[in-house]
Order: sequence, then C-alpha cells, then structure tokens
Amino acid sequence: MSDLAYYVPLGSAQDDVERFAPTPLTASTWADTMQHGAPPSALLVRALERCNARADARLTRIVIEILGPIPISDIEVRSWVERPGKRIELVVAELWAAGPDGATRAVARGTGWRMETVDTTAVVHTADAPLRPVSDGYEIEMSGPFWGSGFVPSLDWRWLAHIGGEGPGQVWARPNCVLVEGETLSPIQRLFTVVDISNGVGSKIHPQDWTFLNTDLTVHLFRVPEGEWTGLSSETSYGPDGVGMCAGVIYDETGAVGRINQTVQVRPR
Repeated sequence: MSDLAYYVPLGSAQDDVERFAPTPLTASTWADTMQHGAPPSALLVRALERCNARADARLTRIVIEILGPIPISDIEVRSWVERPGKRIELVVAELWAAGPDGATRAVARGTGWRMETVDTTAVVHTADAPLRPVSDGYEIEMSGPFWGSGFVPSLDWRWLAHIGGEGPGQVWARPNCVLVEGETLSPIQRLFTVVDISNGVGSKIHPQDWTFLNTDLTVHLFRVPEGEWTGLSSETSYGPDGVGMCAGVIYDETGAVGRINQTVQVRPR
C-alpha cells in the first residue's frame, strides 16, 4: 500500500463501480478500525465531480452523510445523476463496504448540487473577513492516543487559535498525500480532505473526557478554492441532550470560499 495516498485503486471501474483499498492514513481519531470522515468525504466528492462531468458546471453545495462506521477495508464507489438539468442538477455518490456480518451495504452517501457557471466577476463580493495568513500560524505537537497515528498526522497543520479557547478555533491545514494513488487532487477534493476536521478545531470539550463524532457535514461553496492550504474558523455549540452543532467558515489564502455545518453526537467517556 502507498505511504502517499489515502486510497489505492483496485483495477479499472466495472459496471460503473470503482473499487479502492484504504491505506492506514485513513484511520479515525476514535478507533483504528474505522476511517476518519475526511478521506471518505473527499472520495465521494471525487465521484460527484466525475459523474457525467461537465466543463460548464461545478459543485456548489455538498452534503456528506455518514451512515455508519466506515471500515478500513476494500470499498466500492457508485454514483449517478439523480436530477438532471441544464442549469442545475443533483448528483449522488455512495460508498459501499462489507459489514461485520459480511453483507455489503452503503456506509456513506454524498449529494451535490451542480450549477451551470457564467461570468459574474462584475459583482464579486465576500461577506466574511479574511483569515489571518498561514505565516501567522504555529505548529503544535500532534501526538498521543488521539492525534499520533492515522489521518491526523497526514495533514500539515498551522494553528491560529488554541482548541477550546475563547471564540472559534482557527487553523490552516493541507494534506501531505494525494487522495487516490497516481492522481492529482482537484481543488474541491483537496478542500474535502481537510474540512471534516472542523468539528475538532471548533471543539470546546476534550476527547479524553468526551466523544463527539459528527454524523454529517454540509458545505456551501460560492467560490472554487485556490492553492494548497485550507483555512477553517469554527466553533461548536452543545445542547443539553447529547447533540451539538459545529459551524464554520472555509478559506483559501485569498479569502473565504464557503461555510460548513456539522451535526455532532456528544457522549461522556
């Protein structure tokens, strides 16, 4: 298996189904038997982008639903156009894997609205102020039982604010590997290898005492990101009954490109 990719392709696509082997770099913070949410999210985005791809349209809103633990075992990717259209269409992709009983089932689903693009440079406007630059960021030791192996060390991190401090957590991050062995990351695939960390970046509680797994993520992109770094400014709110919500702004080095929301299941250790 590759040390520089999250997934290794298993032959060519057959019957409109692609097959991949995940590498150890996909391993979750919560258990080394399941994948972190970021690599599968990016793999779903890859499928959404490639499904009946159009040069005159792009993804604008992507929703990723985690349907259960995604095992570190061979997975299948299936995609289709759910609602075709010239100006707007809905694309769907699913990841399938074998469960503990050996039966194959969907473990994650991605849906994306794809819109026809036109020239609107005359009215460009960004509501959110820019994030402080990558050069202002600092590194911290990402080691120990929660950060020392699997997906977390596969990113290059530059922190702008401490996790759990006042206000939103803020960070710049970029992947140190590609999504699929032998391929180059598209701008939106690169963004999705990072944005699932929003829940952790915005956390106000410690994983030593609590688990806080997100069951989904919704990303709205008003601009295609540029460059290698993805910035996040996010903060999680917690309700009284075990449910939280992480909300954040997504950046490239030019400025904001969109926003993210995640539903969080909160449980004491």
